[in-house]
Amino acid sequence: MSNNILTQNDIQHVDYKDTELLKQFINPHGGMVSRKRLGLTAKQQRSVEAAIKVARFMGLLPYVQK
Repeated sequence: MSNNILTQNDIQHVDYKDTELLKQFINPHGGMVSRKRLGLTAKQQRSVEAAIKVARFMGLLPYVQK
């Protein structure tokens, strides 16, 4: 059983409006952390990436950090 943030909190769907959750998947420079570091499955990583991209487009998350 994988030991990652999504399975620990029993999260089935990653919502782009949940910025506190999405910030855990972004490194200090604003890039996305690799799935191997986070222990995510490929399907979970795709949903996290899509949610981060939508949140950035909507202005909820910055593209780069200062």
